[in-house]
Amino acid sequence: MPTPQFSEFLIQDGYRYLFGVAAADIDRDGAVDLVTPDILEVDGERKSSLYWFRNDGSGNFHRHLIWEGEPGWFERHAIGDISGNGWPDVAVVNNLLGHVVWFANDGDPAAGPWKRHVITTDIPRAYDVALADFDGSGTLDVAVAGYTTNIVTWHKNPGPDGWDHEWPRYVIDDAIVEARTVRAADIAGNGRMDLLCAGAGAREAEATPPPHGSQIVWYENPGDPQSQPWKKHIIDDKARCPIHGHPIDMTGNGAMDVVMAFGQLMGGPPRHPHEVVWYENLGGGLEWKRHHVGELAYAFEAVAADLNGDGNLEIVATSWGDGKVVWFEHAGDPRGPWAMHTLKENWHAANQVTVADLTDNGRLDVVAVADDGSRRVPITNELRWWRNDGPASKKTTK
Repeated sequence: MPTPQFSEFLIQDGYRYLFGVAAADIDRDGAVDLVTPDILEVDGERKSSLYWFRNDGSGNFHRHLIWEGEPGWFERHAIGDISGNGWPDVAVVNNLLGHVVWFANDGDPAAGPWKRHVITTDIPRAYDVALADFDGSGTLDVAVAGYTTNIVTWHKNPGPDGWDHEWPRYVIDDAIVEARTVRAADIAGNGRMDLLCAGAGAREAEATPPPHGSQIVWYENPGDPQSQPWKKHIIDDKARCPIHGHPIDMTGNGAMDVVMAFGQLMGGPPRHPHEVVWYENLGGGLEWKRHHVGELAYAFEAVAADLNGDGNLEIVATSWGDGKVVWFEHAGDPRGPWAMHTLKENWHAANQVTVADLTDNGRLDVVAVADDGSRRVPITNELRWWRNDGPASKKTTK
């Protein structure tokens, strides 16, 4: 299949601090919109806003307010119908204060601010969030990773009568060192929503050889997660510094595999593999085979999607330290060699990346954000997207 070409577009710059992006059709008009946070300082206090960018269907975006003036840091977030009214809501972590809150979409999202609800105020340095129905009740619950507390929790959706209070909280694990990724998927293949998690482990200066605490794991949903423990399964506890990845069926055999990025937290010249990999699920999530995709210094996040429409999955990834957005393609077998293509270079502190069809032409586009390296690198703080233009036209000569 011919390699697709991409055109780059800036949606917004001038953020004060930007860490996280998500895509969904917020106003249900058939076009995929985007949501991002922003953080500024007001009289010495950090305050957050949350915006959604309405897509006109052609990749032109207009910004609307979801919420503003929240003390603390809004960062990674998840979109789903939490209230059950058919409209996408947004759950977001407040990293600085250790809160997770959600904002209810009442069907008129452009008339914000949206109504704010609290899920929890008890996840110090809450970092990542996922939505899924974990208890089979028919409503979306919430899973959270707290990176300085090494904790993974899930929170039961109490329904409308409980939305004015914090949600019931259940600890899945309190010993996953520097918990980063949390993502929901049926990894066991039994119809229940399990959780994929990645713990970056101790920083390199503290522990280089094992036991360094770095691990990729999945937690098996017991079926009654309110009263029974989740069984922890190790995918990889040898490789250093996994940061962000996702569960996805890479081979088309119906089993959930895992893509993952390694390296963002390692300081100085890379001494351990900074790379993108995928893990092949060889049966029920109990046996895994690691496949190298490509080297990527200070890799931050990896996601898989069919970019060229050939039925195979490519992988898109960001490099936080080197400031890159890249994608990898293979020749038909994801176990074989991959070729890397660069979408963006010198884009300081590239962090979250996602893939969506922003122009409704059947081709998947790429969206990513970059921050300012927690004030450590030249300021970027931008939201950009790369339009998938399909294969390049053949040139004719006269």
